[in-house]
Amino acid sequence: MISAGKGIVLAVAALLIVGVVFVNSAALGVTGGEPVSLAGILFGRHTLYAAAAMACLVLGSCLRVDSLAAGRGLRSPIPWIALLIVASVVAVHIPGVGKEVNGARRWIALGALSFQPSEFAKWGIPILMAWWCTSNPDLLGRFWRGFVFPMAAIGVICLGIAGEDLGTAALVMAVALVMLLAAGARWVHAVALAPVGLLGFTALVWFSPYRVARILAYLDPYADPRGIGYHIVQSMGAIAGGGLTGRGLGNSVQKFGYLPEGTTDFILAIIAEESGVLGAGLVVGLYALLVWCAAAIVSAPSNGSERSLSPFARLLGLGVLTTVGLQALLNAAVVTGLAPTKGIALPLISRGGTGWMLTAFSLGLLVSMDRPRSVRRSAAEDSPTETTSPMGAA
Repeated sequence: MISAGKGIVLAVAALLIVGVVFVNSAALGVTGGEPVSLAGILFGRHTLYAAAAMACLVLGSCLRVDSLAAGRGLRSPIPWIALLIVASVVAVHIPGVGKEVNGARRWIALGALSFQPSEFAKWGIPILMAWWCTSNPDLLGRFWRGFVFPMAAIGVICLGIAGEDLGTAALVMAVALVMLLAAGARWVHAVALAPVGLLGFTALVWFSPYRVARILAYLDPYADPRGIGYHIVQSMGAIAGGGLTGRGLGNSVQKFGYLPEGTTDFILAIIAEESGVLGAGLVVGLYALLVWCAAAIVSAPSNGSERSLSPFARLLGLGVLTTVGLQALLNAAVVTGLAPTKGIALPLISRGGTGWMLTAFSLGLLVSMDRPRSVRRSAAEDSPTETTSPMGAA
């Protein structure tokens, strides 16, 4: 029987393969251009992204997770991670730096390189939250300093994201809340602040006409199937058209100008259309395997054995697990019409090099946690990255 860490590696590799195949297939109808060929898939850009993501997975698995919280002041990775998150979230709103795509300014363009700063926030904030909770265990039971302060700090960052990407901002806030409660914060404090959070979320939706339209489309997509309900109707049409076994790889009809964002937010609908309910079910099964393996690592008993985790590692693992699980669940809910349309990608499958690499690196940290302490220590000492990076210096 394979270990949970190896199960994560296998699940990530399988999801990346699915991503490469179906991003190329969906792009045939969405963007046109050169026909899809085996050589184009094997040596194309998305295959290079997948290879880079696997390299990031290996890098994360070789890193001592506790080194992320080691050191003090500028010798610690924590302030640099916080600075990267804040700087990228601010920079995306600067003219000439932020790049507008489909009417939303979510990208930072640096020459030929472009990335979404929300990805850094999504994967960096669990590290910051795990560090804060394990560094201040005596404050967790307090209302102002133990609950309001960390949630307000995360909320400020999420406000910078929510202007253009409310879905990711809500995901980051939800993960931070789960981690804070798991670390020992009181549920009554969360309940007391729930009306404030709900009011803020409602305001962000109410004063944004396109978000109001998405809520209306969710309530009744067929009231305006050519307008606000178009995305949901076409997505469900793709799923229905695939039936049990699908139309066959490359044979999607909806990708030919009918279903928008077929390579990103709605790629699961293309998978369902071309490979059927069975194919989509296999993808869901891979995510279930990923979550199950991650949960097995995080929930392993702390009995002083070689595989025991520090509180920081255990809490960070929970953050990674919750982020991947919630993101996949939200994307599937949007594609099937169970949630309003929002810009939530399908982890490791939806097109996006930065997202693939950061997700794989974060899951690599879970693989590192599954290894015995002696092996983790030896791998970290032998890794050239560990000795030359700020993390190693810490």
